[in-house]
Amino acid sequence: MEREGNTATTTRGIYLVLLLVPLFWGGSFGASKHVVTEIPPFTTAAIRFGIASVLLAIWLTAVRGWDWQVIRRRWIGLLVLSLTGVFAYNFFFFLGLSYTSATNGALVVAINPVFMTLIAVLFLGEAWSGRLGLGVLLSLTGVLLVITGGSWETLLNFSFNKGDLLLFGAVASWVAYGIAGKIVMRGVSPLLTTTVTTIAGTLLLAVSAWFEGGWSRVPGLSGQSIGELLYIGVFATVIAFVLWNEGVHRIGASKASAYINLVPINAMWTAALFYGESVSWAQLIGMVLVIGGVLLTSQAPQRQTVSKVNAGAAGGQPG
Repeated sequence: MEREGNTATTTRGIYLVLLLVPLFWGGSFGASKHVVTEIPPFTTAAIRFGIASVLLAIWLTAVRGWDWQVIRRRWIGLLVLSLTGVFAYNFFFFLGLSYTSATNGALVVAINPVFMTLIAVLFLGEAWSGRLGLGVLLSLTGVLLVITGGSWETLLNFSFNKGDLLLFGAVASWVAYGIAGKIVMRGVSPLLTTTVTTIAGTLLLAVSAWFEGGWSRVPGLSGQSIGELLYIGVFATVIAFVLWNEGVHRIGASKASAYINLVPINAMWTAALFYGESVSWAQLIGMVLVIGGVLLTSQAPQRQTVSKVNAGAAGGQPG
């Protein structure tokens, strides 16, 4: 009886601890947007994942998780994951935030699960349902409302914000990462996969940053940007990944995935509180529609395959 009580207490504890994950991810949008005002996108991403690479490598070494045979056997697949989930995702993510608000960025990226569901229906043999259809419709309507600002003229003239459109590239990259991860990660531990792909992705980002000419601007970074880089590298990447995977292990991927719906809410209030962003009625309504759509989609019984794909991703990285 005592053991059962301790287990119940531990389970309740993980529900509370998981609240930190969307908080860290949500805060990363405003922090990342500020950093890219001082150094270019590739340089920002390279530093973020450089910090994460060092910490993950230390962690993997400490638990003796390196498996060089697996790395040699799966190197092509791991490289694909690096190109899609780290390199391409962060290129579009940071470049998009250079042109749009942190709130818009969070709301666009929040539809990742919806697109994963569509891909699963189209290519992975999952069944379509009315719940899925309504969820997709609500989410896409919410995002459309956000990026048009509620203006029919903007919609008719197709003059969407450049940053919002670039963020759809991040969504596409993450969907590609999720689908590839479903194949590559069979028989490979999530920690090993994440560490290897993060290191490889960091090298690709570092080379791109050299051509971007951003490294020369790093010594002139403000104290605020240095703190923000440490935040998104340590808290929004490594610690969020650790907590996320522990949550998936304890309560399952479907329940843990529900916490992702809090990301745009946290992004909105942190951007408004710490970075002075204003919140429009279109963003508020869009947020409600996006979260409602994602909840409907994620609760559909056909979504088991998608949940497994998202759970295997590097921390479910939406920020």
